[in-house]
Amino acid sequence: MLKLDVYVEMNMNTSLADLLANNQYWAEALTARDPNYFPKLSRTQSPKYLWIGCSDSRVPANEVVGLMPGELFVHRNVANMVVSTDMNLLSVLQYAVDVLMVEHVIVCGHYGCGGVKAALSQQEFGLIDNWLRPLKGMRYQYRQAFDGLTADEELDLLCQINIKRQVTNVCHTTIVQNAWFCGAKLSVHGWIYDVKDGRIRDLGVSISNSEQLASAFVYSHES
Repeated sequence: MLKLDVYVEMNMNTSLADLLANNQYWAEALTARDPNYFPKLSRTQSPKYLWIGCSDSRVPANEVVGLMPGELFVHRNVANMVVSTDMNLLSVLQYAVDVLMVEHVIVCGHYGCGGVKAALSQQEFGLIDNWLRPLKGMRYQYRQAFDGLTADEELDLLCQINIKRQVTNVCHTTIVQNAWFCGAKLSVHGWIYDVKDGRIRDLGVSISNSEQLASAFVYSHES
């Protein structure tokens, strides 16, 4: 990986040429450490983790958990949403669970999420409003919990509620439930990242079997 001082020096003035030079430095540094690193990486990947996170540029998945290429399978979208009609997300999930056989799915949102903040407002932003509509539903469903909160506290709370909801949404998919039925060792977790201090906090929601779900969302596997 690049040294921290290189990141700081490049900062917001980075050009496309800088990015290419950055990549060369990074690749050379890894090769110097292990000449067989990239040849080995090119042959296979075997991550134990699928990361479902926000597209926010301040939350680089591999870096915040200290993992190298090949160690974390990643899907990102605005506000780390798990939508049942999102074929992109479902394709990633199925490949991770059925082919890579990951052991953990981590839904990681972050405080100060712009998508969540947009959902809390009455302002129209365009196409993305349709994507964020489930967040408005969560805000309304748990409206009593928001009574008396400041705007910042409301944002923090909805970020947390959203992550927990997306954890259950992952578990409600036939992909995950079929894996459990087949005996897969698979757990789904909810984490939140704080851009103010760089720390991840476990929200204490982890699901590892269908018995932890409401029965209405559990599929029967009886023939």
